[in-house]
Amino acid sequence: MDCSTQYLPYEKTGFFSKIVQDYLQQHENLKPFYLHNTDLNGVQSAMNARDLHPVNRSVLVEELTLQYQGIAIPPKVQEHIQSLLLPNAYTITTAHQPNIFTGPLYFIYKIIHTIKLASELGEKFPEKKFIPVYYMGSEDADLDELGFVTIGGEKLVWNTTQTGAVGRMKVDKAFISLIHSISGQIGVLPFGNELTQLFSTCYTLGKTIQQATLELVNAMFGSFGLLVLVPDNARLKSMFAPIIEKELIEQFSQQIVATTIGQLQENYKVQAAGRPINLFYLIDDKRERIEFNDGVYSVVNLNIQFTKEALLQELQDHPERFSPNVILRGAFQESILPNIVFIGGGGELAYWLELKNVFAAAGVAFPILLLRNSFAILSPKIAAKQAALALTDEELFLPTHQLVKEYVTNHSDKELSLSVELENLTQFYTKLHQKAALVDASLIEHIRALEASASKKIKGLETKIRRAEKRKFATAEHQIQVLKENLFPSNSLQERQENIALFYSNYGPSIIEWIYASSKGLNSAFGLIKLTQ
Repeated sequence: MDCSTQYLPYEKTGFFSKIVQDYLQQHENLKPFYLHNTDLNGVQSAMNARDLHPVNRSVLVEELTLQYQGIAIPPKVQEHIQSLLLPNAYTITTAHQPNIFTGPLYFIYKIIHTIKLASELGEKFPEKKFIPVYYMGSEDADLDELGFVTIGGEKLVWNTTQTGAVGRMKVDKAFISLIHSISGQIGVLPFGNELTQLFSTCYTLGKTIQQATLELVNAMFGSFGLLVLVPDNARLKSMFAPIIEKELIEQFSQQIVATTIGQLQENYKVQAAGRPINLFYLIDDKRERIEFNDGVYSVVNLNIQFTKEALLQELQDHPERFSPNVILRGAFQESILPNIVFIGGGGELAYWLELKNVFAAAGVAFPILLLRNSFAILSPKIAAKQAALALTDEELFLPTHQLVKEYVTNHSDKELSLSVELENLTQFYTKLHQKAALVDASLIEHIRALEASASKKIKGLETKIRRAEKRKFATAEHQIQVLKENLFPSNSLQERQENIALFYSNYGPSIIEWIYASSKGLNSAFGLIKLTQ
């Protein structure tokens, strides 16, 4: 088995927003909203800025060491943890929630891009160390988004009654039944049992989802030296406590974001608006908003209230109970990691572009923002279909009906267009207009109606001719539909729907190696990974 990868500019795919495309092109409209360019000069600039905003490396290393206790640590992971103590060591970070079984493929792509960039920068700046980090958004409470996995088009849902932060939820019997379902689906494939065993080893009854995810990601990527950081941690949050206090007292972030959004809305649609206090209160199985009204802080839905003094005491005693939302999450991440590059998807980059001034007000270094690599994986069968149909890579991204129409037009030996006849019709009625105008101008409207009717009937005839010819291409049409559904399930990108399971079960660890080999560092792109026998 081998693979080759072809790349397309993001704007050729039709799946990326205007703000993302303009960011990639470094459009003037967006330059006020970021600090560093996505090139080697930008990397040097980000390192200089980071050096002015040091983090507590000792606490970071101590907590990482504790998080990895009890699990097998690859030598490169151990080396990277200790390297974080060095002042010339920087992290390259991606962040994602703990989707069960890693969720959609782009979870994998983000992590591999992070590893690849760290490796490439190590070659460009040999006097520095660059350490890839997966920062786990384990405090996210959206189980509807994180609690399912799609394998081979089949959606498997974790039907648990647990609530609150998904990372704190525990593997229960309903979760174990999902592993059995996955085993039944992939067990017959060459590496299916290997993957099922990995899931069974990491997701054991009673273990938290964040711990299981740490173990799973470590098992898959630890050999590359990837560090997994779980920020739901009292000591790490204590390092962020001054900014939490600033938000509680001054409620500074919303006003800053509102101003930035107003500027961005002149040219783009924006996502994250924030709230007066962009913090949750996180306790046991609850994660609820903190609100401030009439001099009293209250936790929505929990009937808990604090005076200002009591809340600040709570922050001092239990910093782990304060959880930043999307507006402050990045500032927390960058306040505990010596980070210089953040790798995220299009939606993530869009809201990070709202946050530069929030970081400045919080005194936190703002990293390079880098769009993650995107891929579609073509199995040998699907790659062969594309070749047999002689479809270009760009044509794959056309809507199915348009692709079928163009295929029939390009491959038919019949003249399917009646454009010449329509042109002749127009000329015919133009002459009628001229003759009628000489006799009675009131006839013009009648002639126009006749022309419109005739034109409509000829266009209808053209449609029938195309349909009749299209029926002769029924086999090709079916192949196009199969190809499109494989690469764009539910008219979405494959990476946003499908899990890694089928690919891993078919090809084993090689699929990770192929994705890594296809990944670009600073020059992110949309890659078509075509597997061949």
